[in-house]
Amino acid sequence: MTDSAAHTGSRRVPADIAVSRADRTLTLTYGDGTVHVLPAEYLRVFSPSAEVQGHSPDQRQVVGGRRYVGIMDLEPIGHYALRILFDDLHDTGIYSWDYLWDLAETRNARWEGYLADLTRAGKSRDP
Repeated sequence: MTDSAAHTGSRRVPADIAVSRADRTLTLTYGDGTVHVLPAEYLRVFSPSAEVQGHSPDQRQVVGGRRYVGIMDLEPIGHYALRILFDDLHDTGIYSWDYLWDLAETRNARWEGYLADLTRAGKSRDP
């Protein structure tokens, strides 16, 4: 999937979007040369869907068992977002360009927090 390169206000719109089913990653390439490679597992456990995020911070769900989740398909949502269809059939999150950028920029801290939350919840990354 290719989109025109753009940077509108705070919105970072990728110039190119690619899925690697073998590596289970989503690669976003921006017009300024920035490249973000996001693992499917990371995207799935931080889905912006109400199922994962809840309707308030205290309702957020810790999603375990997604170590081997993959991306089956991408659906553009207007000019502002993607819907990602995962192979566990989760497809309700709409990933705005801003949210994808933020996920990439805060990946290490978010992932460390997620691993700690998994441990506290007695869950595992493994299915």
